Amino acid sequence: MLEEGRPFGRARPAPRVIAVIPARGGSKGLPGKNLAEVGGVPLVARAVRAALAARRVDAVVVSTDDDGIADAARAASAAVVRRPDDLAGDTATSESALMHALHSMAAHTGVRPEVLVFVQATSPFIDPATIDAAVERVLDGEQDVVFSAVQSHVFLWSDAPDGAVGVNHEASARPRRQDRAPEYAETGAFYVMRADGFAQAGHRFFGRVGIARVHPDHAIEIDDAADLARARLLAPSIDAATAPGPPVIDVDALVTDFDGVHTDDTAWVDTLGRESVRVSRSDGAGIARLRDAGLPVLILSREADPVVARRAEKLGVECLHGIHEKGEALADWASSRGIRLDRIAYVGNDRNDLPALELVGWPVAVRDAVPDVLAAARHVLDRTGGHGAVRELADLILTSRDLAARRDVDLEHATAR
Repeated sequence: MLEEGRPFGRARPAPRVIAVIPARGGSKGLPGKNLAEVGGVPLVARAVRAALAARRVDAVVVSTDDDGIADAARAASAAVVRRPDDLAGDTATSESALMHALHSMAAHTGVRPEVLVFVQATSPFIDPATIDAAVERVLDGEQDVVFSAVQSHVFLWSDAPDGAVGVNHEASARPRRQDRAPEYAETGAFYVMRADGFAQAGHRFFGRVGIARVHPDHAIEIDDAADLARARLLAPSIDAATAPGPPVIDVDALVTDFDGVHTDDTAWVDTLGRESVRVSRSDGAGIARLRDAGLPVLILSREADPVVARRAEKLGVECLHGIHEKGEALADWASSRGIRLDRIAYVGNDRNDLPALELVGWPVAVRDAVPDVLAAARHVLDRTGGHGAVRELADLILTSRDLAARRDVDLEHATAR
């Protein structure tokens, strides 16, 4: 069954692309394998993170029979499908877990995805960009299935009654590497497939099959203790090389909620019932930098208390407060100023921010936002509300604008040559 969780990542109402990670508790070769840590992170959590980081993946679900794996999956922001015992034994196939997960989601949520991404937790070094590229090929109709593989030039042999024989070559002819047709070894990291085609075929290879080439360093699949030890040795260098940089939030306007964003979502009340809030001077400095750069800033709040307007006045920015329909108000404000919604960043913390977050190109959440807002966010800030979150976002926006300006100058110079 599908448990409570966050089954739809940054999801749309009807997600097109869903990643499923089968991760059962039993493992004979390496007990507790899916919870073994590589780079300080459990393998199942690494798989969840990679799938969530893929831009084309709308939701991530872990199929498991194990409480520890379920907890690790939820902590990494995946939803959990509880796998029945008859699909969790040593002879159970990955296909059976995938099919069960799809049926569970359809039964409990009505979701029937267009594309299924099968991700294996035993592959610790999955590049989200390669998943995105594979998904694009399936969505575009180029292939029905795309799987990860690494190019190989290995001469394969097999035992025979009369001695070893070449599998992919003639023993009497040893062609040079550059003279051989390329061959590919399946890494097992991911398989991207049309969901309806998988349901009809019952297995992961059907129709037009394509290969997604991955870096050899990313091709490790953990089956035993030696594989795990090798992955742990490689993790520091691979993780450092693939760590994402700060997001490029190149926008033309910033809109913020007030309570829980400019404040820590608490208030002091005196004996006369008057409320006061705590704000961050750092946030004020960030707003001032945006204002100096000519970037419009709007505080859009459901709170009707005059303190919201007074703070906006102090910051020198526009304010709409006492607003219950934030999506409509935001759309009207953007239209009146000729600003495209996809060129706006909105930062919020609670469910009443969701209509606005769904409209803009850059939905952003403070670190302590409610789960629904975290799920809807394209970027989650490191700081919490009232403790420099607005300053953090302001700095990201200004840095992104500087980068965009430098790219424009470089392009002008290049075209002038």
